[in-house]
Order: sequence, then C-alpha cells, then structure tokens
Amino acid sequence: MSSASPGPRLLIADDDETFREVLGRALSRRGFDVVLAHDAAMALDVARAHPPAYAVVDLRMPGVSGLRLVEGLRQMSDRMRIVVLTGYASIATAVEAIKLGATHYLAKPADADQVVAAFGATAQDSEALPDPRPLSVDRMEWEHIQRVLAEREGNVSATARALGMHRRTLQRKLSKRPPRE
Repeated sequence: MSSASPGPRLLIADDDETFREVLGRALSRRGFDVVLAHDAAMALDVARAHPPAYAVVDLRMPGVSGLRLVEGLRQMSDRMRIVVLTGYASIATAVEAIKLGATHYLAKPADADQVVAAFGATAQDSEALPDPRPLSVDRMEWEHIQRVLAEREGNVSATARALGMHRRTLQRKLSKRPPRE
C-alpha cells in the first residue's frame, strides 16, 4: 500500500487485521500513502524509518497500549496528527489520549471519512454543548472503572484491588462493550 500513493504518509496501527486492511485501502483511495502495523512496537519502528504526517492508533493492542504509542509518536514529531480509535471508548481514556498528544479520539466502528475529518479537528471545533441528559448508572460505572484502570496503567489486578472488586468480576465487566448513554 505504501508506495502507490504520492500523498502524505499515514500510519495505521491496529491489531485487527481485517479492519486495518480495509481502513488502509479506504484512506489510500483518499490520497494517503498508507503504512500498516499490527502492534505498537512495529508502529514505532515503521515511524522511525518512515516518519508519518498522520497516524491512526488503536487503543487496545497486544503488548504496549495505544496510549504509549501516542506518546512515542508525539515525541518523534509535535506536528503529527494522531487519531485514537477504540471499541472500548471511555471519557478517561479519551482525556488521557488527548493529554498525551492525540488530535482526536473516535469510537469504533469509524469509517475513513470520520478519520479524515478527525485529522482536521482542532480544540476550537469542540465547542459543542454537552448533552443535557445525565449518564446512566451503568455508563457512570463503566467510566469510573476505565478511569481507575487508566490510573493503574491497565493493570487489572491493581484496579480490582483499588475498586474492592474480585479480579474475575472486573475482567467480565471489561470484556463487555460500554453501555449506551
């Protein structure tokens, strides 16, 4: 994929091979020179060898977290536009991703047009009014668990201890999709 397009280089780091390939083809058709990586370590190696102008980073990958990848990419270039994608969206991880230097944060499934739009997003674009409806109790629980998990750098056992919850119970809760708001 990488040598066919003359456009700006874009790195996609996602462990889901099908999603990575489909998104890569779609973004290549939109003029990007796409390079693919299946984990954070490979993504950092690719970025060092061929610095991208843009990156799409999955939050949960085997090994190093997507948040650490965002941090590493940001250290390489403060002008790189980074979009974090995740199937496990939470306010805590969104805030952490932005703090570490991500340009935008999208919940999966996201299509190529949403990713391209997210690359162009700025802090001024997010002046939308918050939803006046309060979060459900289930969603508040999910957000709290995600915040505590992020504070413990993804350590499930430490998170379970901090929450006073059995580790298996926490693992079951984490394996589910976030509740709808």
